[in-house]
Amino acid sequence: MTLSICMAGATGWAGRPIAEALIEATDLDLTSAVSRSAAGHDLGEAWGVEPNGVPVFGAVAEALDGVDVVVDYTAHDAVRANVLAAIERGVGVVIGSSGLAASDFADLDGAAREVEVGVVAAGNFSLTAALAQAAALLAARHLPSWEIIDYASESKPDAPSGTARELAERLAEIRPPVVGLPVEETGGYVEARGATVAGTQVHSVRLPSFDLTTETVFALPDERLTIRHDAGSSATPYVAGTLLAVRRVTGQVGLVRGLDTLLLGPTAP
Repeated sequence: MTLSICMAGATGWAGRPIAEALIEATDLDLTSAVSRSAAGHDLGEAWGVEPNGVPVFGAVAEALDGVDVVVDYTAHDAVRANVLAAIERGVGVVIGSSGLAASDFADLDGAAREVEVGVVAAGNFSLTAALAQAAALLAARHLPSWEIIDYASESKPDAPSGTARELAERLAEIRPPVVGLPVEETGGYVEARGATVAGTQVHSVRLPSFDLTTETVFALPDERLTIRHDAGSSATPYVAGTLLAVRRVTGQVGLVRGLDTLLLGPTAP
């Protein structure tokens, strides 16, 4: 069966290569796209190439006729409304946008279960990032102390990254980390200890020359384990994982969080 796909954020840095891959896939049909800046145009024309027959709409709610799955790579301030609009129409969603909190995911899970559709969300759809996250979740079952360091470019608008935020929240499902000194008792500047995300200290570094790197540092007395994932400057790493999620989401009910969950199954506490 060929799935009909709507690509939200189809003119963006990650959205375009994913949309191009959807067009090339023989079992997927890109039937609509969403981009506020290109609404009313053909998607190919919006890219500056030959028309490809994919109409561009200004909002997800306008682009859902006949659609099976919405892929959302928009902005942190738009993604929640986009996902709810799709769920209300009984359309599955793959979320590649960052900026949603744990409470948002809980709401989306409830909404999706009410209408029996699937939602797959990942802070990072890279296959190697998914495996790094799975390794961190496994390590947390055996190593009691950890912190996360999140590196990105100086222009990244959100902190921490979706990858780091998802990782912290999913580590909390395993157990809380052991902290030697309560963060609020820190002398000097307590802000230097980073943000507490679901019980984990997360440090976001924003500087030129970084693309996206996430480190989880585990420690025992006299030894450390660092699980690190580095992404380059292109969106290529996210294409294969996103298409995998698109093909799997129609078989789900409710929220599946993390590409590693699709690849390997849930990690038991």
